[in-house]
Amino acid sequence: MSLVLPDLPYAPNALEPHISARTLEFHHGKHHKAYVDNGNKLLEGSDLKGLSMEEIMKKTAGDASKAGIFNNVAQVWNHSFYWKCIKPGGGGQPTGKIAEKIAADFGSFDKFVEEFKNAGATQFGSGWAWLVLDGAKLKVTKTLNAENPLTQGMKPLLTMDVWEHAYYLDYQNRRPDYMATFIDKLINWEFVNANLG
Repeated sequence: MSLVLPDLPYAPNALEPHISARTLEFHHGKHHKAYVDNGNKLLEGSDLKGLSMEEIMKKTAGDASKAGIFNNVAQVWNHSFYWKCIKPGGGGQPTGKIAEKIAADFGSFDKFVEEFKNAGATQFGSGWAWLVLDGAKLKVTKTLNAENPLTQGMKPLLTMDVWEHAYYLDYQNRRPDYMATFIDKLINWEFVNANLG
């Protein structure tokens, strides 16, 4: 299969004032598109071309000779997942199964928020903060650059992009403000619940 740039699941201005149409124009239309285009070029003629993104990531993770393929394919996957993790009118307290599981595994929603923000704040440079299922237990983790918890046997449920291109036009260097807004106003808990299964 070829890598494809998915349409955003909402209008480019739908997340305003929290994330501007201008940010989405660059983040989705330029950065995400570049990963798709570069990934397709690198996969052309390779024995990985017919595989799913998940299979390609697992086969190329940690292989320095295939770092270009891994980085671009993983970034296509990460961004395609990220767009679904946010929605207009999202954020705040979750409901349903994920709310119960967060209370059981973290002790409280506030404790989850503290760990999730800490993962985003302490990710030095570019990367991602994740809520994952590690076996049967929820866990917060962070990854550098294009890394994805799938390659470590964990199941991603939610991600927050902390690359500067995700927030710089709207928040400049104020990553903590972007993270607070992400949690309070943007998380698509229905999508997280669906991932929990």
